[in-house]
Amino acid sequence: MLNLETEKKYFELGYNLIGGVDEAGRGPLAGPVVAACVVVNSEFKIEPGDLELVADSKKLSAKNREKIFKAIKEKVIAVEIGIVNNEDIDKINILQASFLAMRRAIKKLKVQPEYILLDGGFKIPKLDKPQTAIVKGDATVWAIAAASIIAKVSRDWLMSEFDKKYPEYLFAKHKGYGTKIHLEKIKEYGPCPIHRLSFAPLNGKPPKNTIAKKRP
Repeated sequence: MLNLETEKKYFELGYNLIGGVDEAGRGPLAGPVVAACVVVNSEFKIEPGDLELVADSKKLSAKNREKIFKAIKEKVIAVEIGIVNNEDIDKINILQASFLAMRRAIKKLKVQPEYILLDGGFKIPKLDKPQTAIVKGDATVWAIAAASIIAKVSRDWLMSEFDKKYPEYLFAKHKGYGTKIHLEKIKEYGPCPIHRLSFAPLNGKPPKNTIAKKRP
């Protein structure tokens, strides 16, 4: 079970509001990248129950993620997401798109964090807040793990909505990742408007699915 040991180190340095940041959707061939920021303060406690189950979103079942998602939103000081679509990903690359999604999530917060802890090896550029990037932070820092759950559940919901618009691709099943069935659907129908054309094996191919393009 994760605790607040890392966050406490920054509370002891005088920061009262800590934001944990993570993203979901760097690897898929379709859809947006979604980042989340979860804010906790020095009085925040991990109450018995769902909050104790917070862990790296990749280690949780979809059912548990959705359950914990609700508890996080109800109990933390503030939480927001930022979204960058596939077209912008193609324009600025996935790393910069991930950073942009993170900045958008932080900017939307009604309660602004004083310090940012984020997953990965790189700090967020163009952010006017002190921050620390922590490799495997989603597995070791509660606030980052909580952000990973918020980002993952939010993105999965968006991909389920895209599934309704482009049912040929079964986005609700694979969430845009390069699975065997997804690659078969791309081969059958060509890319649709939410595919990342800068990603292999799409590599700049224009959308070919005229049925999908005409859907509202």
